[in-house]
Amino acid sequence: MASTATSTATEAELKAEYTPLMHAIEDGKNEEALKLIADRADVRDQESVRGLSPLMLAAGSGNLDVVSALLLAGAPWNALDRKGYCAGDHALLNGHQEVVDVLVNAGVQAELIFKALRGKSSLPPAKSSRPASGTDDAAAAAAATESEADPYLRSEVRYEGDNLIDDRERGVMMEWEKPLMIAHAKELCASGGDVLNVGFGLGLIDTAIAELGPRSHTIIEAHPQVYQRMLDLGFDKKPGVRIVFGRWQDVIYDIGTFDSVFFDTFSDVNDLDEFHDVLPIILRDGGLYSFFNGITPDSLFFQGVACQTIQISLAELGFTTEFEPVDLDVSEDEWQGISNRYFRSSTYYLPRIRKPRPGAASAQ
Repeated sequence: MASTATSTATEAELKAEYTPLMHAIEDGKNEEALKLIADRADVRDQESVRGLSPLMLAAGSGNLDVVSALLLAGAPWNALDRKGYCAGDHALLNGHQEVVDVLVNAGVQAELIFKALRGKSSLPPAKSSRPASGTDDAAAAAAATESEADPYLRSEVRYEGDNLIDDRERGVMMEWEKPLMIAHAKELCASGGDVLNVGFGLGLIDTAIAELGPRSHTIIEAHPQVYQRMLDLGFDKKPGVRIVFGRWQDVIYDIGTFDSVFFDTFSDVNDLDEFHDVLPIILRDGGLYSFFNGITPDSLFFQGVACQTIQISLAELGFTTEFEPVDLDVSEDEWQGISNRYFRSSTYYLPRIRKPRPGAASAQ
């Protein structure tokens, strides 16, 4: 990505902070750059004005040999410049696909190592789920304890127009997601079997699922106000619908197995990884799983790394994964007053994860 000078500094002044390694890369002196790397030049340094690093400069110019050498020497693949771009973004914006592929592989390897070092999640003992129509004191006490452990569950949320907003003006779920939720629901209900959705939000996907009429429809929701919204909308009275109030971590082992599962909670990728650990238990053979794919919305490159990491992690659990691109047009007006723009891309990669039936792999 070509660098632009600021209004207060010339290009020469901006480059005055470059290290010898950065100058060599900028000037296309590959042999000199490779020698400096071999001599243990600082590969992690970033100049202070634009935040450029040796790896960003090499990626932006498509210098595959230098990029590979920098990665081997420990250059951070995920460092960001002042505009929020990483080395992969610099390569993408300049059309250097070979470099992008090398950086994606480096990112995936790093993420898998991080996940292995972090270890598997330790789920708490399973508790009894709270029935939709009950007022069980023990369940209420359990829900209160769970809320104390999760800032979101303690927060106040409100339904404002067609959006669900928390007390920090963050969008928890928004109306523009409706076409995506309908697409997810159609796939989840294609078998006509038992469907589980984790996270009610606006009820977009649950409305679509209920209209498609699968054999059964289970909803897990942990936020008290969102749970009450479900009751106000009459979901507890819909045929075939079962509402489970509580954190999914606490109720998941008590609710049976399913033909289709969808996961969309107000959480991060670590919670998604944690949920994936229980998929082999709750998803039936031949079943379909998907999730709202809003991972790393600020960078197409980082999303590519995240999707490949998920694909490999799920393959280790015995699942097959593909991502179907879906065109998406979200106007700027949708984000007025929202503090977290949690999706920026014009393409949504719809996850389609299958649990093979026994013998399916050997039969291929």
